[in-house]
Amino acid sequence: MVNEKTITELLIDYKAIEFGDFILASGAISRYYIDIKTAMTHPALLNRVGTEFSERGSFDVVAGVAVGGVPLAVATGLAAGKEYAIVRSAARDHGKAGVVIGDVKGRKVLLVEDVTTSGGSALYGVEQLRAAGATVTTVMTVVDREQGAVEALAAVGVRLVPLVRVSELLHL
Repeated sequence: MVNEKTITELLIDYKAIEFGDFILASGAISRYYIDIKTAMTHPALLNRVGTEFSERGSFDVVAGVAVGGVPLAVATGLAAGKEYAIVRSAARDHGKAGVVIGDVKGRKVLLVEDVTTSGGSALYGVEQLRAAGATVTTVMTVVDREQGAVEALAAVGVRLVPLVRVSELLHL
């Protein structure tokens, strides 16, 4: 029997953590950067994350906020054999206007994220999905930077479930 690598080991293998000086989306300055988007371009890691998310969550539809959450939502939907939805970063005023692409009304939706820091992107996704009629009680993230997302999401009745915490990556 072959020992399967952990998500943490795969993230390290695919260089999902870099050290230096970085400005995060939240505006905070960090001595390291978690680059899940690039790491997820590797099919083995994307497939593994999609499978992990699908096995840990109970949902009707999986959703991801553009850009980082979309491939995760697709991989999770494929692994679970369920529909996925996309939360746009802004509404469009042409074509099919709106922020949420996909059928979420009256359905239990799992929101997936690549990285959570303060929880801003996840909160935006939850707000948009709820406005579209979805029930959202759980967000799953590949890596939680452990900088407030758990508390921010709990304040709106949402549980954050990380596959990996940044402290696990920093101690390898």
